[in-house]
Amino acid sequence: MIRVVIESPYAGDTERHIQYARKCVKDSLRRGESPIASHLLYTQKDILSDLIPYERELGINAGLAWVEVAERHVFYVDYGWSSGMKRALKLAQKGKIEIVHRRIL
Repeated sequence: MIRVVIESPYAGDTERHIQYARKCVKDSLRRGESPIASHLLYTQKDILSDLIPYERELGINAGLAWVEVAERHVFYVDYGWSSGMKRALKLAQKGKIEIVHRRIL
């Protein structure tokens, strides 16, 4: 399986974005990939809060650390680009990781 970092919006309409991110993870798995969606993991209750700037930054940095071992960075863009996604794209463009844009809706 190919190790994949998944990016999709989180802030704003978080309920809609969480449901969307789950669909993105499922789509990735169905493609034979091994995805990580840190924005789903780190924002769970009692882990980190996206509303606290320090914790948001900590979560973003922890998620981006996975790029070093991933083979593909996938951006699901049906709901546009968040500031975190744009930041991740800049990092991905500096490296040697494959960058993919996807729509599933």
